[in-house]
Amino acid sequence: MQPAPTPDPNEARARLAGARRIVVKIGSSLLIDGSGRARNGWLASLGDDIAALRSDGKQIVLVSSGAVALGREHLGLKRSPRLDHKQAAAAAGQALLMQAWERALSPHGIPTAQLLLTFEDTEQRRRSLNARATLEVLLGQGGLPVINENDSVATEELRYGDNDRLSARVAQLVRADLLILLSDVDGLYTADPAGAPAAQHVPFVARVTDETMALASGSKAAGIGSGGMRTKLEAARIASASGCATIIGSGREERPLSRLAAGARATFVAATGSPGKAYKQWIAGSLAPAGSVSIDDGAVAALAGGKSLLPGGIVSVEGRFDRGACIRILDRDGVEIARGITAYSAAEARMIRGRGSIHIAEKLGYAGPDELIHRDDLVML
Repeated sequence: MQPAPTPDPNEARARLAGARRIVVKIGSSLLIDGSGRARNGWLASLGDDIAALRSDGKQIVLVSSGAVALGREHLGLKRSPRLDHKQAAAAAGQALLMQAWERALSPHGIPTAQLLLTFEDTEQRRRSLNARATLEVLLGQGGLPVINENDSVATEELRYGDNDRLSARVAQLVRADLLILLSDVDGLYTADPAGAPAAQHVPFVARVTDETMALASGSKAAGIGSGGMRTKLEAARIASASGCATIIGSGREERPLSRLAAGARATFVAATGSPGKAYKQWIAGSLAPAGSVSIDDGAVAALAGGKSLLPGGIVSVEGRFDRGACIRILDRDGVEIARGITAYSAAEARMIRGRGSIHIAEKLGYAGPDELIHRDDLVML
């Protein structure tokens, strides 16, 4: 297979410059040195890069490996396939990992926040809604989320398996424009360059196909990480379907993000559409509605004008559904005009229907969102 032609040799550089929300994944082989300790100098340089991107108005989310490796060194554990050993190492290493990120980012006044996710947190709608809400608050307050899989409780049967896939799911969750996978290689090649010196670098991938995946067969990044080029392409394919482009680049040298911004060699994987459009298509065509609400004429006009659906406009609620479910929105004549992801269950929606948002806490006993369905989670049909 010949490398796909690139319409712009600086596509990765241009996309990085134009992205608003970026997920950056850091592999263990970059973060941990040969003795099992954090590479604090390299982390400090990455902190400089992150601060520079944030000063340009970009929001950054980190997906960071390294807890298991740090925990092993801290506890004196040897590498082992035993799940309980890995979980114990992760439990000990998470605090050390966050300390390393704090050291790197505190000189820039960037507050960090740790999120440990399990497979269900992105695959189950209700839990993913909670995770996304937490991330939105953190980003809105200027925080820097540092995400890792919760290896201390995850089982082999129900886990992401590597942080490449996790980072793609996070990119979906926060509707990122760009996913950057930093590794110890500078992108995809036509063959494994370790064994084929004549292998050609592939700078641009329009779509991850079976042929593209075949290029990664047998290619695995060296070091202590769990991911290889194949998992990175799988992650890029997940992100692309959500409207998020991917850059696969090298993080070996210091200031890796600055190097990418300056045009360092990398592989750019294009996205299909935009994150917002992909999300709306998913709501409209991929989810089976679990119930419905009928709304008054004022709410119909508000939705047509791009507003959210407030409880005050709800006339009736049909069906049994939980928070995070997809529901149909009907006008007074029973015509479906929209669909969306509800922030409240059917029972809660019945309690607050026809009420102003200021009365939600009074009716439910807690203060929830002002909207039954936020406009970002709603699509007009």
